[in-house]
Amino acid sequence: MGNIPTLSPYVTEKINKSFSAQSMMATLGAKLTRIENGHVDIEAPILAGSLQQQGYAHAGLTFAIGDSATGYSALSLLPETHEVLTTEMKINLLAPGKGERLVARGRVIRPGRRLMVVQSDVFAIQDGKESHIALLTGTMIPVDLSKT
Repeated sequence: MGNIPTLSPYVTEKINKSFSAQSMMATLGAKLTRIENGHVDIEAPILAGSLQQQGYAHAGLTFAIGDSATGYSALSLLPETHEVLTTEMKINLLAPGKGERLVARGRVIRPGRRLMVVQSDVFAIQDGKESHIALLTGTMIPVDLSKT
């Protein structure tokens, strides 16, 4: 499978600082639970304020943590001077989000210099059991901040 380079402490710190600056993630009660090269997991509780009309986790919660997990997985592979923006994201909702919390597991499918293909699986956790509720697939664009 080849050698996967170790994630630098600078990149880990950069991702943590960026995540902490997202007021949306704070509002949702979301937390980073894994940061590795090309992989980031985000968990969020299913709060009363993030439910849809039938009592399930709102698709907006599912999308928000799935999109952020893919974005940070892409950022983990970029040079220190770069940020990332979502250019396109598709979501397939597979099942209702019911349980205590959701976990989004983002990963990079294909890193590119101009576009990065990313994917995230979102699971609902209920009584310790995972249920696959969504699949997000999209593209991220690397932005070199040293050139802006």
